[in-house]
Amino acid sequence: MNPNSFALEGHRMTRHLCLITGASAGIGAAMARVFAKAGYDVALTARRTDKLEALADEIRMRFGVETYVISADLADPGASDQILAALANEGRVVDALVNNAGYGLAGTYANTSWADQGAFLQVLLVAVAELSHKVLPGMLDRRFGRIINVASLAGLVPGSAGHTLYGATKSFLVKFSQSLHLETAGTGIHVTALCPGFTYSEFHDVNATRDLVSKATPAWLWLGADEVAAEGFEAVEANRAVCVTGAPNKAIAALTKILPDDWALALMARSAGRFRNL
Repeated sequence: MNPNSFALEGHRMTRHLCLITGASAGIGAAMARVFAKAGYDVALTARRTDKLEALADEIRMRFGVETYVISADLADPGASDQILAALANEGRVVDALVNNAGYGLAGTYANTSWADQGAFLQVLLVAVAELSHKVLPGMLDRRFGRIINVASLAGLVPGSAGHTLYGATKSFLVKFSQSLHLETAGTGIHVTALCPGFTYSEFHDVNATRDLVSKATPAWLWLGADEVAAEGFEAVEANRAVCVTGAPNKAIAALTKILPDDWALALMARSAGRFRNL
C-alpha cells in the first residue's frame, strides 16, 4: 500500500480519491483499476450508468476500496459542477483526476455541424480545463495531487484530414499539462499528459473506423488499455510531464520532431484516408 494513499480528515483515515472521466470502458476503466489497486477510492463518471455500476462492483470486490458512480454527460456545460457536487455531498474531495473522456468525430470540418463540433470541444477541451481548475486549489492546499490528461500521439504529430479537431485538442492537452506540470513543481502535485497510440478499446467502434484501422494498422502498433493505464500511472507517480506509450509510438513522436514540417505533413496526407472516414 502506498503510504501517500491516506489523508487525515478529522479523527478518521480515508483513502485518497481518484476521479476518472469516461470510465465506462477502455483506458478509463483500466485507469480506475490501476488507481484502485494502488489504494485509491475511485469515482467513476460517464454516460452509461450500467457499465459504471458493473465496474464499481468489480473494483470494490477486487480491491476493497470505496467506489462512487456519477452518471454525467460532459457535453453538458454544467456537468463538471454536478460531478464535484455529488462527491462533496459524500464528504469527498478529488485527490487525483484522470481526464479521459473523449471520442472522435468523423468527417471533414465543413461537412459536420457546429453543434457536434461544439459538443466535441466541450468534452475534450473545456471540461478538462474546468475540472482541473476546480480541483487544483484543494490539491494545492493539501499539498498532494495527481492529474493525468489523456491526450494522444495525434497531439504530437502534424494534423491530418478528417477528425479535424481531434489532433488539435490533444495537442492542447499536451501543452496544458506541461504548463501545469511547471506551475505545480515542488507542491506535491504531479501532472502528466498521457499520449497513447492505437489502443484496443471502444474508441474506433464509436466513431465507425474499426474496419479501416484494423486493416491498415499492423498488430505491433497496438497496445492494450491495461498497458496504457499502467504506463500512465507510473509516469504520473514519477512526475513526468509527457508519457508516450509503447516503443513504436515513442519512435514516431521522435521522428516527427526532426522531420521538416512539410515532409511530415505530406506523410500525414498520404496516410489520412487509411485511418479516417472523410
